[in-house]
Amino acid sequence: MKLLTAQFADLIRRAIEAAQTAGALPAFDIPEDIPVDLKDGGAQGDYAVPVALQLAKPARRAPRQVAEAIMQHLPTADFIGRAEIAGPGFLNFWLSPAWLAAQVDAILAEGAAAGAFDINAGKRAQVEFVSANPSGPITIAHTRGAVMGDTLANLLAATGYTVEREYYFNNAGRQMEIVGRSLRARYLEMLGEPFDFPEDGYRGQYFRWIAAGLVYEHGDALKDKDWPVFKDLAENIIFGHIRNSLRRIGIEFDNWFNENSLYESGAVDRLLEALREKDYAYDADGAVWFRMTAFGGEKDRVLVKSTGEPTYVTPDIMYHIDKLERGFDLAVNILGADHMDQYPAVAAGVRAMGYDPSPIHVIIHQAVTLVEGGATQRMSKRKGQFVTLDELVDEVGRDAVRYYILAYKPDAHINFDLELAKAQSEENPVYTIQYAHVRCMGVFRQAAEAGVTDAGADVSRLTGEREQSFLRKALELPQIIDFTIRQMEPHHLTTYALDLARLFHSTYETVRVLHGDTPPDLAKARLRFYKAAQVILARVLTLMGMTTPDRM
Repeated sequence: MKLLTAQFADLIRRAIEAAQTAGALPAFDIPEDIPVDLKDGGAQGDYAVPVALQLAKPARRAPRQVAEAIMQHLPTADFIGRAEIAGPGFLNFWLSPAWLAAQVDAILAEGAAAGAFDINAGKRAQVEFVSANPSGPITIAHTRGAVMGDTLANLLAATGYTVEREYYFNNAGRQMEIVGRSLRARYLEMLGEPFDFPEDGYRGQYFRWIAAGLVYEHGDALKDKDWPVFKDLAENIIFGHIRNSLRRIGIEFDNWFNENSLYESGAVDRLLEALREKDYAYDADGAVWFRMTAFGGEKDRVLVKSTGEPTYVTPDIMYHIDKLERGFDLAVNILGADHMDQYPAVAAGVRAMGYDPSPIHVIIHQAVTLVEGGATQRMSKRKGQFVTLDELVDEVGRDAVRYYILAYKPDAHINFDLELAKAQSEENPVYTIQYAHVRCMGVFRQAAEAGVTDAGADVSRLTGEREQSFLRKALELPQIIDFTIRQMEPHHLTTYALDLARLFHSTYETVRVLHGDTPPDLAKARLRFYKAAQVILARVLTLMGMTTPDRM
């Protein structure tokens, strides 16, 4: 599909240039970005362009006069059915009904790539998400970043980016030592041997299950091994579970980046040395500090604690430098709210090392609370009080998990309502959206049974208000993708999907293919319309990482 907002902007730009050449408008610099607003097809049209108000001052004309000059020099375009000036100088446009009907065949030609455009062709994007250390299963909290990241990667690819999904983790340090000691204690407990459970150990049932598996596989052969052996075993087992859990909601990573590689390669040591040389790092109170105040921060940040242990900021600076050195034009990093204060220091560190951090885009998301029977569940991974992704998928299914996680703005807290997610009714948006796709597939089955095909269909017959309204909404998909990427807020896609599905259902009630009163030639055209509708609905579901059921 073509980005209609961009096509309107190009027409307006050409009209301004023509008006200037003809002397209808004086010379002035035309804005690089000409605003084009989506409307609902009513009194303000399908698209509205308020640029005349913006140009009134440089043109030294009233906005209405600027609008009239633009309209007089507007090039013809087959997608414009009507254009008019409204109010003080708004340019309103209605799409051509004949052009809209012709888009049925255009949608079918694009197929699974419907809605895609190549504005970012030739560019590389990386999306880093989840990035949980191997200390336990993927929880509902991790799932939010997982779904957001995977969906944004889908959307970035739809704009032409070559996209890589990356998982960043640390398998060493104090946290992983606790993992090893926790597993060793549970293993010895399973054997009936004496054990000391670490005071700050992982108390969840999860570690008992892993220990039971070790006893089954190794018997008591590991009872004299120390915690590093159990740390390695835990890491391999847990990462296997993490991969499998994420696959259940359709997520695969292209790259798994180990934080320890930054230490093993000497990159962290080189960073500290370089920051000292630049006078951006100094020693105080037994620790190494970063001059965050030199980059507008309220206070300096610790890089290395007095214990000699680096803080999260130190390797993260080098990790983001590594991303930039790999040549990504855009690097999206999705983090939980507990990292909100960390990234400014990382960005300042990247800048201190002479790199431009502007390709790095950080999205901070809030927490997820599970609601069951009207009651919320408190969660703590260390205490073993959490809900895993697997449990959530078992309860409500992959599609409900993805939709309800995705449907909220990143900075909004999510109350995940289990009862609503499982409902098979119009109250459940997942049901509403997928049922639209199911209805399309039902039309195809019924048509096949009746021997009706769309061979030789004349789509110019599709001029009914319902078909035209749905096609207008379907053609908004590229604009929705573009807006969602610009805002880095994937919830806009779920809003669009629900609006599209509701419009489809109202269309389905009146636009019949096999009804006795439907002439054969119109039935063919309508059958092709439903094929285009199925393509768009499937495309939206796929972008959200959801399945496209044939039956429900």
